[in-house]
Amino acid sequence: MNGETDWSRLDWKKELANNVVTIDQLKEYASFGPDEEMALREVAHVHPVNVPRYYLSLIDRTNPDDPIRRMCFPSAEELVVAGAMGETTADPYGDDKHDKGNGVLHKYDYTALLVVTECCAMYCRHCFRRRMVGKPDGHPPRDFAGALRYIAAHPEINNVILSGGDPLMLSTAALRTMLTGLAAIEHVDFVRIGSRTPVTYPLRLFDDGLIDLLREFGERKALYIATHFNHVREITPTATEAIRRLRLCGATVNNQAVLLRGVNDTAEDIVALMNGLLGIGVNPYYLYQCMPVSRVRHHFQIPLKQGVDIVDAARARLNGYGKRFKYIIGHDVGKLEICGMVGDNIVLKQLHARSGHDDQASRIIMQQLDDNAGWVTL
Repeated sequence: MNGETDWSRLDWKKELANNVVTIDQLKEYASFGPDEEMALREVAHVHPVNVPRYYLSLIDRTNPDDPIRRMCFPSAEELVVAGAMGETTADPYGDDKHDKGNGVLHKYDYTALLVVTECCAMYCRHCFRRRMVGKPDGHPPRDFAGALRYIAAHPEINNVILSGGDPLMLSTAALRTMLTGLAAIEHVDFVRIGSRTPVTYPLRLFDDGLIDLLREFGERKALYIATHFNHVREITPTATEAIRRLRLCGATVNNQAVLLRGVNDTAEDIVALMNGLLGIGVNPYYLYQCMPVSRVRHHFQIPLKQGVDIVDAARARLNGYGKRFKYIIGHDVGKLEICGMVGDNIVLKQLHARSGHDDQASRIIMQQLDDNAGWVTL
């Protein structure tokens, strides 16, 4: 592997076999002391290692604190499950409460989210679904036909999100079955595909069969791709070309980043990221507060007060399109926009409310925070 590799010409399925999946393989890219190595092996049992060669090529090997490395290398900090930042949970978004079977999560009346796979090209260390991603026993087999029947029986659903894991890591044939089925449901106006593949494994998007499928679907229903760039250095020439191919097939591409300590925790980082996204035709959409996920919160989450300061300072330097993103808490009760601070009180606007809780939609919430609070309790 070298900086001159033409990733666009590699077979995306075959290249997956070259992913780094063990601590021994990682030792070729970084040095670990004996105690750290022992800790990392313990971490890998809880959340497996899986890093494509492409993503490894983005790491600055001279910098042990490199933000790209931090998102893909396991850390001994992942053994910490409690501490100053507060309690953690395996299911911060409340997925289990809204599971209708066959991968269908129906939290908001108008949206159905389908967890179609537990596989990803890379296992990100900040993943909020890490309890299932990469685990062979994460969920029982699903009946996609059953998922389609559920959506067809609920005319209030006007959009469907394919999520995971990473849906674009499924075969093109499997995706065709899903998209064809969704296109046939009249009350589904548009489909969203949530994927970090353009960031971590853009090789997949050089498959003409996939692009043809997305173009065909886009001729029947509106198609949105929600991707996940967290740092400007992830916006490479290869990723840029992958995004171009998505846009040429008619998809609207939006970005959902996560505010992460040691990755993008300065105003300069956010400004560079948002401007970089606009430069390749990707819309800044959400900037998530890192969720209180077990083995993630205590080394990636930033206190909310600090997060507000970072976002405010970044927005002051961004143009109108750059500052359109919303700083979001993906809470169990629904999505909350972080509007700012008034003294020691955080100001939140609820954007979406769970089914059966219509009275909570669009409410304003003010809650006093201490300096270390990274989440809100509602």
